Amino acid sequence: MKKINVGLIGFGNVGSGVVKILRERRSFLAEKIGLEINVKKVCDKDFGRRRNVSVEGKLLTRDASEVINDPQIDIVVELIGGIHPAKEFITEALKKGKNVVTANKALLAEQGKELFALSHDRGKSIYFEASVGAGIPIIKSLREGLVANKFTGIYGIVNGTSNYVLSQMSDNNCTFSDALKEAKVKGFAEKDPTLDIDGMDSAHKLILLVYLAFGKLVSMEDIFIEGVSQVSLADINYAKELGFQIKLLAIAKKEAGELEVRVHPTLIPDNHLLASVGGIFNAIYVSSDLAGDLLFYGPGAGQLAAASGVVSDLVDAARNIQAGLFSSTLNIGLDRSIKKLRKIDEIEGRYYMRLIVVDRPGVLAKISGVFARFNISIASVSQKERRRSSIVPIVMVAHGAKEKNLRLALDAIDKLDCVKEKSVAIRIEEV
Repeated sequence: MKKINVGLIGFGNVGSGVVKILRERRSFLAEKIGLEINVKKVCDKDFGRRRNVSVEGKLLTRDASEVINDPQIDIVVELIGGIHPAKEFITEALKKGKNVVTANKALLAEQGKELFALSHDRGKSIYFEASVGAGIPIIKSLREGLVANKFTGIYGIVNGTSNYVLSQMSDNNCTFSDALKEAKVKGFAEKDPTLDIDGMDSAHKLILLVYLAFGKLVSMEDIFIEGVSQVSLADINYAKELGFQIKLLAIAKKEAGELEVRVHPTLIPDNHLLASVGGIFNAIYVSSDLAGDLLFYGPGAGQLAAASGVVSDLVDAARNIQAGLFSSTLNIGLDRSIKKLRKIDEIEGRYYMRLIVVDRPGVLAKISGVFARFNISIASVSQKERRRSSIVPIVMVAHGAKEKNLRLALDAIDKLDCVKEKSVAIRIEEV
């Protein structure tokens, strides 16, 4: 039986999970694929931490070049994350004739064009299944299972930390800060969760999904990004009253030859499948022309879930090496019907709005006058209970409003002397 040798750079949570799977399921995998995947070297800066798998000392190294330069290693697995030195390690591995497996969504989102071009020139492949949704097979499904399809939309809950926080707020009636604190205690949030709650992590993953579905490598500057830290418990509860749940969605939507790419809190109908995705779970809802609407669902994090995605890539890479095949990451069909990227100001849709105003006659008329001036139609208005003496929340739903006009209207409304706090607007998506 042919042996395919693997070198790991990064022996943290996911890396140790990969070794654990390859060790414990060695014969199981060999029987299924007719190849033996062998861990030849493991590189990490710190071997002092306890791990749930043991590796012989002769396989361990603190020098990544020992993995990259080993002529017997066929596949290099990068699991250290971040941009540098991960980019340099992958670059050198490709130049040395190695195929690469990575879960590094930030690196591929920001430097993918350069790395994919290098891999193509060197005749080697970059595999990245675990970069989106951990063990959810969304990358392979878009590249292979749905290869004959054209896509009209992708809506993803792809960040477990934000989804856990919003779920806790909805289920347990707790504030954002309390929900985030609990997420940290349970290990569902990093010590510094900024990338998660500000939407950056979701945007990195959206770039990869857009590339696979539409063949277009957008940049972070092309994506409108808004995080969840401004979502209050009041917004969660008022949305429920209207029949919605609030989720942080990564959205790519094609309409009339234009592509929208955005990440932001979104009200979605509570009878939609995405509305029921709670906790740290991820879900990607894909609209395609042949297969129809599909939902990919599963844990968005976790050692073995992410390691499962990495091992899936290792199996694909091993099979292609055995067969002498090269699968270029640049062989993604461009959707030529897309003529431009639609800016956030040009998007038109429905909006939930919460205004904090003085409770006196004529206030609503003033506010309605401003909306009318900016050609914004109001579908519903509801005055809520007083929060404090003479101050009340007003919840409104606008429909058919252009984003630019809505923002201009709210800026004008916030300057009224009857408005006591900055107004909140959250987009409504009819998925």
